[in-house]
Amino acid sequence: MKFSEKIVEWIKKQVKDTGKKGLVFGLSGGIDSAVLGALLKKALGDNVLGLILPCKSNPKDESLAKEAAQKFNIKTKIVKLDGVFNEISKTNPDSNNLAQANLKPRLRMTTMYYFANSMDYLVAGASNKSEITVGYFTKFGDGGADLLPLGNLLKKEVRALAVELEVPQEIISRPPSAGLWDNQTDETEMGITYDELDKVIVAIEKNELEQIDKALLSKVRGMMATSKHKRGEIPVFKK
Repeated sequence: MKFSEKIVEWIKKQVKDTGKKGLVFGLSGGIDSAVLGALLKKALGDNVLGLILPCKSNPKDESLAKEAAQKFNIKTKIVKLDGVFNEISKTNPDSNNLAQANLKPRLRMTTMYYFANSMDYLVAGASNKSEITVGYFTKFGDGGADLLPLGNLLKKEVRALAVELEVPQEIISRPPSAGLWDNQTDETEMGITYDELDKVIVAIEKNELEQIDKALLSKVRGMMATSKHKRGEIPVFKK
């Protein structure tokens, strides 16, 4: 059985075990969401909805999202979030750039849960292991989901799946971006390439650190430490 087929069977089981009717996911025009869409379609057929959620976004995001949807025959709905983004932003005009940027994925996740609740579906997230490990996601934004089919896959493994699933080459080749602001890319924001990040993560897991650049190792460990709150349970006071 191919690795992709194992993920497909896992997705089927997750949905069956909850008694839900299908899955909603965000279709962004990026490689992770395209791979996720292809896997969800294989698992559930027509019981999948891809939401295209432009929010002060690069128009290319929407066009590539549509291309992925057409390639894998995924039902889609476009919900433009610019208006609600503008209205919320007006309430605190002194907010910083990070708050503005994180508002976008939080609005998208709210929209996905709105549709999921309406359709008796679950929400599938597209975050991968590389991002989750160092906290490169927005808490209660793209980090909020009912299941994460790619959550144990490094970025290099997602890329390999993209080739296997025949994701359009333009999507595979495009620099990864969360679309948080103009010309934003994941690697520039993190200050490390995905290839470097994946190598460090594997080395830490295997405790084989001799060949790892000390500065990169320190950087990744620092990212893991400062983002720990994103991965743990919400602290609850105990009597």
